[in-house]
Amino acid sequence: MATKTEITIEEKLRALYDLQLIDSRIDEIRNVRGELPLEVEDLEDEVAGMNTRLDKLKTDLEVIEEGIKSKKNLIEEAKTLIKKYTTQQDNVRNNREYNSLSKEVEFQELEIQLADKHINEFRAQIEQKNQVIEETAVRVTAREDHLKHKQGELNEILSETEKEEIALIKESEKFERKIEDRLVNAYKRIRKNVKNGLAVVAVERGASGGSFFTIPPQVQMEIASRKKIITDEHSGRILVDPELAVEEREKMDVIFNKI
Repeated sequence: MATKTEITIEEKLRALYDLQLIDSRIDEIRNVRGELPLEVEDLEDEVAGMNTRLDKLKTDLEVIEEGIKSKKNLIEEAKTLIKKYTTQQDNVRNNREYNSLSKEVEFQELEIQLADKHINEFRAQIEQKNQVIEETAVRVTAREDHLKHKQGELNEILSETEKEEIALIKESEKFERKIEDRLVNAYKRIRKNVKNGLAVVAVERGASGGSFFTIPPQVQMEIASRKKIITDEHSGRILVDPELAVEEREKMDVIFNKI
């Protein structure tokens, strides 16, 4: 694997500050999107879940309809048997046979009553499920409309920023390659641990950028000498002098305007 060309401390500081400017620009783009991608994802999951529920309810209805059909067939079979047993009663030879057939008729009549009860229960279930289906369908439509609106917002932002973000990510990777891995890893670690992802900041009015802690004059002179990489003792951020920061901002503005 090719090794990175050795560069001076000042060049490293400039590359680190440039990398910070690029990554901060990427952060700004992503902040513009805010929670929209997550909102869209949550809405998609919600709509998918509701549609799954609708599908299950409709499947349940089919099962219940089959149950009603089955009970109606049972009733028809029971009626046929009642007719058969009643006819047989006219030709019995003794009371025992007559009573036996009467019990069969009575049993089939009970079967009809039970089947009718089940059919009524099934119809009540159908009515209840149809109501839930109707209510769920209304909610699905409302959430789908909301999802469509949020997707439109997100797509509009993406169309405005995606090309720039991709170009900036490539620039970030390019600047990373200029710096030794140890420094890049330190930079990324600091970015994760500090507010706003600012790992490299300029000295402003005698203090670390974004901090109220004053930097001693001697340390400020060391920072301005650009002979070694100095970090803020309070925040851990890498510090650069104001002049370097201005120069690099102007340089990076030219690059940003081309993207």
